[in-house]
Amino acid sequence: MMRAVVQRVERAAVTVGGKNISSIQQGLVAFVGVEKGDTTKAADYLVDKIINLRIFEDSEGKMNLSLLAKNGEFMVIYFVVKSRDKVDKVGTGEFQAMMKIDLRNDGPVTLLLDSRTAF
Repeated sequence: MMRAVVQRVERAAVTVGGKNISSIQQGLVAFVGVEKGDTTKAADYLVDKIINLRIFEDSEGKMNLSLLAKNGEFMVIYFVVKSRDKVDKVGTGEFQAMMKIDLRNDGPVTLLLDSRTAF
């Protein structure tokens, strides 16, 4: 089962070996866990779920806008899937590297999702 911890952020950056390899402004950071047997169908489901979450405030202050509606940026740590086809800026970490992740939460808004929709 593929799982993701998703955080709404004002900004985020990933550094490996002192070098900034990715950064975003307002958007989402997803820490994604993948296990043997996970499928592209599971990844597609999570990407669509994440980019369509209504977790950004609208003009009335209600959490009613998705990443796509807000034109935010998306940083996926550990894996990149079809999100690049749907979101203009997608940043990544470096698999199995010692990463320094600097992010500024916006909220706090943190969600736990999984590909089997168990929650």
